Amino acid sequence: MKTITLFVVLTLMASFAQAQSLTASQAKAHEGENATVCGKVASERTATSSRGEPTFINLDAAYPNQIFTILVWGDDRQKVGALPGEGSRVCATGVIQDYRGVPEIVVRSSGQLSH
Repeated sequence: MKTITLFVVLTLMASFAQAQSLTASQAKAHEGENATVCGKVASERTATSSRGEPTFINLDAAYPNQIFTILVWGDDRQKVGALPGEGSRVCATGVIQDYRGVPEIVVRSSGQLSH
């Protein structure tokens, strides 16, 4: 019985962690965690001349002062669908990673992005 109770508690804790919603400024403190990060699109740019044609969606502050970045690779653009425009509110769900001191989530499918 104790094993079942422990399993239920751990499962509920894992579900809560996955459902965690953060602001762009809170994301840095949660690197390595699976979470949903929400904010206002401050800038969006596709680097068409870069390998992989990445699209960078910066929340709450524009590049080079971005607080949080949503990264969509060119190969994933079709699976992700329409991207949010500047000024719109967006949420991205996934594992928060650090890229050169800025937290980011790589979005590979439409289910990871809501706007």
